[in-house]
Amino acid sequence: MSNNNSKKILGVYTLTMINVAAILSLRNLPVMAELGWASIFFYLLSGIVFFIPSALVSAELATGWATTGGVYTWVKAAYGKKWGFVAIWMQWVENLFWYPAVLSFTGATIAYLIDPSLAENKYYILTVIFLLYWACTFVNYFGMELSGLLSSTGVMLGTLIPGAFLILLGLLWVISGHPLEIPFSKEALIPDMSSVQNVVFLVGVMLGFAGMEMSAVHAREVENPQRDYPRAIFFATIIILVLSVLGSLAIAFVVPQSEISLVAGIMQAMKALLARFGLSWMMPIFAVMISFGAISMVSTWIIGPSKGLFQTAHEGLLPPLFHKRNRFGMPSSILIGQGIVVSLFSLAFLFMPTVSSSYWILTDLTAMLYLIMYILMFMAAIRLRYTHPEVERAYRIPGGKNWGMWCVAGTGLIASIASVIIGFVPPAQLDTGDLLTFELFLGIGMVVMTAIPLVIYMLHRKEWELAVEEETNV
Repeated sequence: MSNNNSKKILGVYTLTMINVAAILSLRNLPVMAELGWASIFFYLLSGIVFFIPSALVSAELATGWATTGGVYTWVKAAYGKKWGFVAIWMQWVENLFWYPAVLSFTGATIAYLIDPSLAENKYYILTVIFLLYWACTFVNYFGMELSGLLSSTGVMLGTLIPGAFLILLGLLWVISGHPLEIPFSKEALIPDMSSVQNVVFLVGVMLGFAGMEMSAVHAREVENPQRDYPRAIFFATIIILVLSVLGSLAIAFVVPQSEISLVAGIMQAMKALLARFGLSWMMPIFAVMISFGAISMVSTWIIGPSKGLFQTAHEGLLPPLFHKRNRFGMPSSILIGQGIVVSLFSLAFLFMPTVSSSYWILTDLTAMLYLIMYILMFMAAIRLRYTHPEVERAYRIPGGKNWGMWCVAGTGLIASIASVIIGFVPPAQLDTGDLLTFELFLGIGMVVMTAIPLVIYMLHRKEWELAVEEETNV
């Protein structure tokens, strides 16, 4: 018995690494490189008002309620099954816009193995998105073994090693006295707040820091969660902030702001840095590694939220068509339906002025939909303190009976709402084309994707629940 228990105990180091792997991604670096030194301000602000609150709130909820359904379980406990369904739907549907964005980054990276100019070719990027997404779906269709192998190796080979090397070369660039594309000054550290258009990239940082609710399920496995979980969050926050800041600055040091591509910024910087230090022969190696890291991340997320949505199907909230699993235990109908919708959303690349603007509008909508889930999660955490005070939480946000929760969850709630509003403003640094098209894409996307789960819940029938019972009894 003791041996089994010991296997479930996580130390601060292990939990820290789990959190880093869940959050850190190289694809977010070019977004903040656009802001130069001011990116430090936005990273710190997002860490304080969103990253840390989401991590601490998730930890309390994960250690107080069954974690099978994640945010679905938490929000359902506070506001009922309908809003729990909306929360898990938002966690799932935001990925439908995220997949094309991250795979466009992969396509741009692969372009440096063939012809760098392809990174700005819409039709090339669209083709890569289609091929890679369906390849990842195919991998997941045959079970978790291969998918798990991709995930475990992808973080190290495709994120941590290339990211550390990029930062090292950036530091060598500075130490060697090479001219910087962003000269340092105290004024440059503070962003121009005169126009909301200059702070829109804050939404991209928020998305880059999202996902902590996924790793919070491990809070139960910490020997002393009240002491060790906050410490792991603190260390993870420092690691993620340092790597994100230095990685973004490394790009900004060598690539002119006007030339930074949101999908190819990493490879632009790598090309310049490797050439300067006589290491151009390593370019294909890093292109392969970074591409592999992005593909492994997509493979992981394709099945994760799909399983969360599948949990609601088991409670009769989705039609019988989506109750199906294949012989490998994977939610096959959801995977196929998800792939069709992602393919349609990818067509956005054909209607925006540039690949970077297409990347941004998909990233923007992804963040706004995801933040709706966080709004529900923060509200649920506050409500559960009053409606279910008797539930034992292995980790509890400190600060009296409830005021600590109000401060932490309230900060995250306000930040999430503000970011959704800011998301409707096109960034000053990008040509997003016609303003009306930009606003309609975001507005219609928000309304439709929020309305769908409410309509499904309203139309769900007793027969759907009976179908689940029949399938369970077979």
